[in-house]
Amino acid sequence: MDLSIVIPLLNEEESLPELESWIRRVVEAEGFSYEIIMVDDGSKDGSWAVIEQLASQNPNVRGIKFRRNYGKSAALSRGFEAAQGRVVITMDADLQDSPDEIPGLYRMITEEGYDMVSGWKKKRHDPVLTKNLPSKFYNWTARRMTGIYLHDFNCGLKAYRHSVVKSIEVYGEMHRYIPVLAKWAGFKKIGEKVVMHQERKYGVTKFGMERFIRGPLDLMSVIFISKFSKRPMHFFGAWGILFFIFGFIILAYLSIAKLVYQEYGIAERPLFYFGILTIIIGTQLFVTGFLAELVSRNAHDRNQYLVEKNV
Repeated sequence: MDLSIVIPLLNEEESLPELESWIRRVVEAEGFSYEIIMVDDGSKDGSWAVIEQLASQNPNVRGIKFRRNYGKSAALSRGFEAAQGRVVITMDADLQDSPDEIPGLYRMITEEGYDMVSGWKKKRHDPVLTKNLPSKFYNWTARRMTGIYLHDFNCGLKAYRHSVVKSIEVYGEMHRYIPVLAKWAGFKKIGEKVVMHQERKYGVTKFGMERFIRGPLDLMSVIFISKFSKRPMHFFGAWGILFFIFGFIILAYLSIAKLVYQEYGIAERPLFYFGILTIIIGTQLFVTGFLAELVSRNAHDRNQYLVEKNV
């Protein structure tokens, strides 16, 4: 199969018929063999009934329904698991992502050799204060911390080589950082394409202010996991030793001041307690790294690595 289109959705009954018709018109004009996988993330409206109707009319439409709302990452993960296409494309169900971009994304994967292509909504039709400015700051921070120079990490319109979606695990709120997960899995050719962004036609956005808290936390999580999941002692141990040495130097200085220069009342100085505190923190960090290393070494996937080719 040429193409799998994975669409996570929540309460989008109004937009689904128009979206399916638009996708079908585009991909059939290109002569692609395709499937449309709609993942209903616990909708409370009539979205599932619409999906069932679309599937009965078009055999290329498949539906997956969650019993409750698990989040976009879970919906994408389940869609990736079901996808069979040579190229997998994800898009949102709210019609803000244009299906007309599908052929261009497909060719960037199949002809230009990209492992993954992320859409870039260069011109956005979103509120400036609540979406545009926070998005620019978030993307700037993500670029600096990950070393992946994309303008729009969180764009729902993305294309993947089949092997990419089968090699990454999307969980929690990690859908924002799929490019980071792909790079961590060894897929280095990650590009972007300027895509059309349309104004919302139906319904309201499903993401609230909590994304400003979850986003930075997930970014720190994915960076730590990508670098230290198989060697946690390198992180905790290094910081533990640094804190311990710093505290030791402080206490050594105070001891010399008392023994050599006859300074008294050292225990009443704030520096004394700060030195003890840094030694305690250093010890705790070192022990945390040691325990994390024990857990990591006993994990079932400790020595599982992604193999690209074998002969």
